[in-house]
Amino acid sequence: MDDRPIRDTFACGIRTAAIADATTDEAVSAIAAAIDPADTEFLLVFFSPRLDPEAFCTALAARLPDVRIAGCSSAGEISDLGISDHGAVAIAFPRAGFTIVSTVIEAVSRLGVDQGSAAVAQLRASLVRRRPDAAIGRTFALSFIDGLCNREEAVVSAIDWALGEIPLVGGSAGDDLTFHGTTLLHEGTVHRDAALLILVHTEHPFRVFKTENFEPTATKLVVTRSEPERRIVHELNAEVAAFEYADVVGLDPATLTPFGFASHPMVVRVGGEYFCRSLRNTNPDGSLTFFCAIDDGVVLTLAKPVDLVASTSRAFEQIEAELGSVDFVLGFDCILRRLDAQNRQVLQDVAALYRRHHVYGFNTYGEQYRTMHLNQTFTGVALGSGKG
Repeated sequence: MDDRPIRDTFACGIRTAAIADATTDEAVSAIAAAIDPADTEFLLVFFSPRLDPEAFCTALAARLPDVRIAGCSSAGEISDLGISDHGAVAIAFPRAGFTIVSTVIEAVSRLGVDQGSAAVAQLRASLVRRRPDAAIGRTFALSFIDGLCNREEAVVSAIDWALGEIPLVGGSAGDDLTFHGTTLLHEGTVHRDAALLILVHTEHPFRVFKTENFEPTATKLVVTRSEPERRIVHELNAEVAAFEYADVVGLDPATLTPFGFASHPMVVRVGGEYFCRSLRNTNPDGSLTFFCAIDDGVVLTLAKPVDLVASTSRAFEQIEAELGSVDFVLGFDCILRRLDAQNRQVLQDVAALYRRHHVYGFNTYGEQYRTMHLNQTFTGVALGSGKG
């Protein structure tokens, strides 16, 4: 992979910058050199936790003082460099064709429905003030949430009804699978235990979408003892959780890792559709920590991955058929999909697919799609180059 800085401009006016294996100063310089402040409505940045977030945030604000900036730490960056690490990706939305407003929702570990809904209502009012003719069909919402807050479902629930018909996509911030702490940036300030909510009104056609690459099997695992507030499962089928899971998937419980979890996902059925409930890590007492909400009595179904490249390619083809052509994709890809691609030695094929479809984004600790918080999924918004 060529890790030199790259920059690009798309037909819809979006400018991008990306750099891998960079220091904080190198990442800031690469972004600042690619961005035209006079033509930037809003700047999104996704960055490695190896970069100092406070220094990165302060330096970006100093180099681009008139640009509104938001973003989060990642578990990997996605750009025309491919799927890279230890750098940063920046997406600059132009003033022409885009009107964007944003807010921070603080203390999401204690978030109530009223607080989340009020934040959405205020943000919608802010958009209308800037764009009185704003139409719901021309607006989508982006969410970026602390990936270790264990509250993504509550955040999505709190903002869902207030968004109404505005579709939501997003991702949970990561920290390269260290699970020490994730960070969010918003207009010169670093935030933790928080969520960012962004409304994007655009004159360009768009589609929000999701894709996954698994199918259920006949094997069931029932959660028989758990700590829902910590997303920890102590027992599956009345057995020590790690031992029971390892037994049914044919792995050694002493060597369970995220790579094994990625290749042996578990799903739950909701409304006739299956959604992943992905494992994060094994604990010393044999319990399992999940990336998604979990509770006693939940029936987990063991799933098997299907061809990641083919399923993702089909999703892009469908979006292209709906839009006519796709100019740019803002994408949020679960870190476990990346690990599964590495396991199956198709990571370069996935990266080539993303480059071909101009995907920019990051590897997440969870994904948001409309009303749901998901795992082991790719969610995104595709933009066409014409007027909607």
